[in-house]
Amino acid sequence: MTVELKAGDAAPDFDMAADGGGRVRLADFAGKALVLYFYPKDDTSGCTNEAKGFTEQAAAFAKAGTAMVGASKDSVKSHDRFKAKYGLTFPLGSDADGVVVEAYGVWVEKSLYGRKYMGIDRSTFLIGPDGRIARTWRKVKVPGHVAEVLAAAQAL
Repeated sequence: MTVELKAGDAAPDFDMAADGGGRVRLADFAGKALVLYFYPKDDTSGCTNEAKGFTEQAAAFAKAGTAMVGASKDSVKSHDRFKAKYGLTFPLGSDADGVVVEAYGVWVEKSLYGRKYMGIDRSTFLIGPDGRIARTWRKVKVPGHVAEVLAAAQAL
């Protein structure tokens, strides 16, 4: 059964390996707002456009007191290449074992050309400074998404 997080729920804790050999944890952002977004795969068109969009708005998110973390099941090595190739400015968490994608309910059955498989549902969670989910976006379509998330962060 898939977890369905909603506004007001406590954000599930996470501790993931991150690009550059570091780690990224929910506790690192205590008292700050956080955009935690999940994407299917490094260096694919939708994921690249989404990551570039968040990077382009990094200063506006920072002004709104909001940090950003991208997460997928890709390896740290893949994240390092992806981040360097596009000049991404925020941490990318590697959830290789799938614990975090399961906790956030974004590991779902998908279908492509009639073939069913498991994958990440492109999703974004805005976590308030209190550690609770302020807003969720599921089945995200990339165009316009970053602007919508930024407006919600500015409204916190």
